Amino acid sequence: MPPRATPPAAAEETDTRITLANRPAVDARLYGKRTPGAATPLVLHFHGGAFVAGGLDCGATVARMLAGAGAVVVSLAYPLAPASPFPEGIEVGYEVLAWVHKQRTKLAGQGARVYLAGEEAGGNLAAAVAMMSRDRAHPPLAGQILLSPMLDPCVATASQRAATEEGATGCKWADGWQQYLRCPMDAEHPYAVPATSRRLAALTPTLVLSGADDPLRDEARAYADRLRSAGVDVTYQLLSSAQGWPETLVEPPPGECPCALAVQQQVQAFFAATT
Repeated sequence: MPPRATPPAAAEETDTRITLANRPAVDARLYGKRTPGAATPLVLHFHGGAFVAGGLDCGATVARMLAGAGAVVVSLAYPLAPASPFPEGIEVGYEVLAWVHKQRTKLAGQGARVYLAGEEAGGNLAAAVAMMSRDRAHPPLAGQILLSPMLDPCVATASQRAATEEGATGCKWADGWQQYLRCPMDAEHPYAVPATSRRLAALTPTLVLSGADDPLRDEARAYADRLRSAGVDVTYQLLSSAQGWPETLVEPPPGECPCALAVQQQVQAFFAATT
């Protein structure tokens, strides 16, 4: 059984600004701290917000869970659509990933392993940047963590339809996709829609988490199944305590999320398995 997780609120939090070589500097928030004499998992995190909203405060819920699981987290305020549609967000994300990898010893200790993570639209960006890392053969990744990832621009899965029929705000994801993709051809690009990529082999080990009432759970499960069929090491978990996902993941947290311990235990086990 994974060890009991540390409460997320215990992590240190510091705002910073990252200077990039080819783009304007971006804001980020650092969670956690390195452990002297040890290598701590180092996670680049992408917040949710349907590609068009959100920021560092909205990403705090998941970032604190990751830090509570024992990671140092770099949570990124990536550029949003429609001002910055595909592929600007993932290109910025990839540059920040390169920066994180270069700074890994300073941030998380000698030998620190680098991960990607994201919730909702941030899960899409994390999956896309993982593909870019594979295709460009750098930086090396230890894994990716996708929580209720937003992967299907058709928004036509059974879980999405059920949410719409029940009066949930299902249309916001369709609206977000329309703002994010510049034209119909973008929907055919694997970095824009990782779930439909024809080449998933050789991607980094992946942890996919969703909730029982999550409108995005069908696309999350389908992506996990496709990765597994491509030979990728995948763990998929449907968490009973994950209520109201993805909304409860992307709202600024009033306190600790009820699902925090369950998420942290899954993440801790994933860190241990990808050492």
